[in-house]
Amino acid sequence: MSVPPVDTAQVTRARAPVPVSLVAATLAGVAVVVLLGAGVHSGFGPQLRLDAAVSEALYAGDGRARALDWLLEALTALGSSAVRLLLLLPVVVWLARRRAWRTMAWAVLAAGLVAPVTAVLKDLFGRIRPPFADGGARLESLSYPSGHSSGIVALVTVASVLAWPWLTATARRTWLAVGVLLVVLVGLTRMWLGVHYLSDVLGGWALGLSWCLLVAVVLDALPGGRAALPPR
Repeated sequence: MSVPPVDTAQVTRARAPVPVSLVAATLAGVAVVVLLGAGVHSGFGPQLRLDAAVSEALYAGDGRARALDWLLEALTALGSSAVRLLLLLPVVVWLARRRAWRTMAWAVLAAGLVAPVTAVLKDLFGRIRPPFADGGARLESLSYPSGHSSGIVALVTVASVLAWPWLTATARRTWLAVGVLLVVLVGLTRMWLGVHYLSDVLGGWALGLSWCLLVAVVLDALPGGRAALPPR
């Protein structure tokens, strides 16, 4: 008896096994967010003294030149929700045209919901901004963790996971180098502008990465998974 041909278009990819290293990275990120937040909330002396020292050393000053102020504001905007939304919209449209619904859901949840998650944690830990005359004291929002820092990490992580199967080995190294540079640059601008402490930035980075990885695990969005884009 002949066996009917298999319609490969109807074959659903099996869920890819989750690497132990990925689970470890996710848990490590969550641990960093919790431990730094606990230090902030409990007034842990060594952490607070380090935060104050780094903030004083990096703050660009109340009388910084207008051109420098514009430059810092432009650079720090890379981590804002508005820029993230602007860059995410065409990606969502492209994924919708490809009918990559699971991939689209992951991109939206990972990059889009990191801001509300950050806001919840800000309210939970309740840290005020650094008390500089022209810095954090002018912002009414809370400080820990940094929303710009979590936002830029989420943006870079989503872009990296989506682009990874399409890149050559050399392009992947370049992509990662540029991504890390952007993450570090945005974090530094938050301290140069005097609106965040060091632990705010570190906690934001850890939150952005762990949140994206957690959503990727849940939706199986890693390369080779059901929500991942196939290579070219």
